[in-house]
Amino acid sequence: MPERYGNIVGWGKYVPEKIITNADLEKILDTTDEWIFSRTGIRQRHVISEGESNSGMAVAAAREALEMADVRARDLGLIIVATSSPDYLTPPISSQVQHALGAKDVGAFTLVAGCPGFVYGLATAHQFIAAGACDNVLVVGSEVVSRFINKQDRSTAILFGDGAGAVVLQVTSEPCGVLSFVLGSDGAGAQDLILPGGGSAAPASHEMVDEGLQYLRMNGRQVFRFASRVLGRALKQAIQKANLTTDDIDLFIPHQANARIIASAARYVKLPEDKVFVNIADYGNTSAASIPIALCEAFEQGRAKIGDTLAFVAFGAGLTWASAIVKLGEKTAPLPVEKSRISLFELLPFGGISSSIGSDLKRNLAQFFSPLSTFAQKLFSRSRG
Repeated sequence: MPERYGNIVGWGKYVPEKIITNADLEKILDTTDEWIFSRTGIRQRHVISEGESNSGMAVAAAREALEMADVRARDLGLIIVATSSPDYLTPPISSQVQHALGAKDVGAFTLVAGCPGFVYGLATAHQFIAAGACDNVLVVGSEVVSRFINKQDRSTAILFGDGAGAVVLQVTSEPCGVLSFVLGSDGAGAQDLILPGGGSAAPASHEMVDEGLQYLRMNGRQVFRFASRVLGRALKQAIQKANLTTDDIDLFIPHQANARIIASAARYVKLPEDKVFVNIADYGNTSAASIPIALCEAFEQGRAKIGDTLAFVAFGAGLTWASAIVKLGEKTAPLPVEKSRISLFELLPFGGISSSIGSDLKRNLAQFFSPLSTFAQKLFSRSRG
């Protein structure tokens, strides 16, 4: 049996029309365009307007990716939505996306791993395809961080934007797709990037709102130190796990959190500047949507193409990090999709019982339904006569 690989065959993105520039922030914060850009590399960020939602953005990006992949939503084997800013705590945003796409009965789940969520999703999709559980998997990274930002907090208000990106992975026997990945977490730094209110630890209340616990809080100095230490190392580990060298990487597409951190990671593995993709100036930090949005732009600009080997790396709340090496393979003829069928008996509450009791039940049911079947056959024969 040939090995199975998950090739990226479709991609899409969505960003809101509304833009907040550094000049806009100068009017409400003690800051300047020069100060923001010199420390972050950000010039503007897109944010959703009234009436827009995270799930809406995710669906828009997913539809674009599915159309490019020429894969019907109902032929997906799995939908993974990476986000830390869902529409609701429950139901999961993944089910909202699944329904809106018309992916009837397709499994879906939400993956919460902070900004590296999309890379975690890629690694998960790869595993499902390699194991033979799925042939087509949709991975979406979508975030509305602007709804959780205190606009008077300079440490966070200048950084985050909203957006969504998606890819479709399809099974192939050609060695491509996710060649390696590295996932990591260090919960000791959890308090350095946290949204303290709104969960079960601090449920919604007047007191919670009065204390401002509904807003994201960040220890910028500590997060910067953490990212500067872990990003380059995680990238190097992924390259080594893929049995490649830095020279084999055609394009490095990092999480767009801070231009200085990106430059530091590239220097760590000795990647030249022309192999690093940076679009943080136009979007800011879009968290789990950052890498797929950048990937789409890299294709649009001709900086990524079929046959290339890409490197992804991200860090975020948790504290978490993730890296992956991805080979862009040629799209092959899609394999026939096999849908599992569940018998009526399996839907019964005792259908999965394998004990002697279960065997007795099955035998008794067979005896019960057998006369009905015989009766139906006789009626059918009479009607034909």
